[in-house]
Amino acid sequence: MSNISKFKKLAGFSAFAFAAMTAANSVNAANWRYAHEEYEGDVQDVFAYDFKEYIEDNSDHTVQVYRFGELGESDDIMEQTQAGILNFVNQSPGFTGSLIPEAQIFFIPYLMPTDMDTVIKFFRESKAINEDFPELYAQNGLELLKMYPEGEMVVTVDEPVTKPEDFDNKKIRVMTNPLLSETYAAFGATPTPLPWGEVYGALQTNMIQGQENPIFWIESGGLYEVSPNLVFTSHGWFTTAMMANKNFYDGLSDEDKKLVQDAADHAFEEIIDHIDGLADEALAKIQEASDEVTVTRLNDEQIEAFKARAPQVEDKFIEMTGEGGEELLNQFKEDLKAVQNN
Repeated sequence: MSNISKFKKLAGFSAFAFAAMTAANSVNAANWRYAHEEYEGDVQDVFAYDFKEYIEDNSDHTVQVYRFGELGESDDIMEQTQAGILNFVNQSPGFTGSLIPEAQIFFIPYLMPTDMDTVIKFFRESKAINEDFPELYAQNGLELLKMYPEGEMVVTVDEPVTKPEDFDNKKIRVMTNPLLSETYAAFGATPTPLPWGEVYGALQTNMIQGQENPIFWIESGGLYEVSPNLVFTSHGWFTTAMMANKNFYDGLSDEDKKLVQDAADHAFEEIIDHIDGLADEALAKIQEASDEVTVTRLNDEQIEAFKARAPQVEDKFIEMTGEGGEELLNQFKEDLKAVQNN
């Protein structure tokens, strides 16, 4: 056999071996589907792409990310995750609360602090967040991978608000969340549940007179165009959760489970950097885009008038969730106290 023939034969074997190896890898590789509730460049989108990047940099798997509206509203993507059509979903407790009532704890006003350092420390160290909530989600077919904050809640209204009485006769849009409705009822407003896709039009036509969201979402969704009075009430932070279909997660190899956990941890650290200063940037964009925007930051005395109405929301939370909810609320408060004392 000539040297050329030997070379051709060797090359043939090498090509065959490479093809076989590639085929084996492709069998083991998977394309995972991940949906969230926000637009391109928003916090959940940044988190999803940080997660995707980590997975794809450290494995043969790929992640397909679906943004708001591509697969429906928040309720739709949760149903698809529970059915196993989606592998991962990012959904706020505002919507998950109908499935897991205890998740509504984040909508008790003035329970959470509003300074970022304390909030981040709480999410890192809280027993309620890192031990109790995963058990609650698991009972509903979900593997809770990470809870994280997005930003302080800001209310937009048709006129400036400084006291609960200013909310009289105002319909305020809320997520489909009974406890959030209780919060705005306590504040003196008429809570009006609406899916996100209807909010802009409802504000524009005065079907509703206000809504609440983190400031970056008010900017990216253009809500300030139809609801220009921004009110910083200091009543809480918008929280969200990234989770997996539990059957899917439980079926992963130990290696892939670690990969998913590491990717979620990586995305959490990236998002904490991302949201630092994000609210100020979004507010600056809003004020540059519109001369009609007003900004009202409640002072301590004004905040106390709203805070005085919070206990009735706590009572409603316990009524809705029973003994388990009360235990969770107590743990929540213990965790916050420990963080604030340190």
